[in-house]
Amino acid sequence: MTSVLMVLSAADHWTLTDGTKHPTGFWAEEFVVPHDVFAEAGWDITVATPGGQAPTVDQLSLGISGGFPTKTRRIKARLDELTPSLATPADLHHADFDAFDLVFYPGGHGPMEDLAQDRISGKLLSERLASGRPLALLCHAPAAILAATAPDGSSPFAGYKMTGLSNREELLNRFAKKAPWLLEDRLKEVGVDYSKALLPLRPFTVVDRGLHTGQNPQSSEKLARQVVAALG
Repeated sequence: MTSVLMVLSAADHWTLTDGTKHPTGFWAEEFVVPHDVFAEAGWDITVATPGGQAPTVDQLSLGISGGFPTKTRRIKARLDELTPSLATPADLHHADFDAFDLVFYPGGHGPMEDLAQDRISGKLLSERLASGRPLALLCHAPAAILAATAPDGSSPFAGYKMTGLSNREELLNRFAKKAPWLLEDRLKEVGVDYSKALLPLRPFTVVDRGLHTGQNPQSSEKLARQVVAALG
């Protein structure tokens, strides 16, 4: 059976430049929609977080920011059904990425707080990238590659074609004016060949060898179906 490790942030806030802690976590759609695509494909799904800590859903993703009420109600209902697997995740720090056919990182602002600085996650990502086996990162989740460094201090992801939440999309959030950094800027700084859709909030994905990335929550289903097809 095809297996996927879904790696979620364990952070429940994002520290802004003025020291305030903006409540956050993982973005509901970016977990639920890919999860259901993988389940539909008959895959075995394992959820992991740093330290095996139960993840926090960003409540904004269940409100108007997450879409129309009919959509967010459906996603909330699925989250409730998935509570058992979310309540007892595996510990990312002891995960064997080689045991999984796909490693998939959903986003939300949580990764900006913890995964972007998690050296164990960064090492695992570096090794996964070098293996050439499928790796997918969605929306803010590419922030996790910032913790990956080669022996010479460079990023192993330098030169790879990738996408992730754009500056324009981030700045649609009022609190983003106090953001300590923006994802698009950081990806470019480490040498990623970054691209994005012509219009914000539209589905957009990029594939470079075994690396699959999606720009925003609207890319959740497209990215998930893309990797299912790749592993088909």
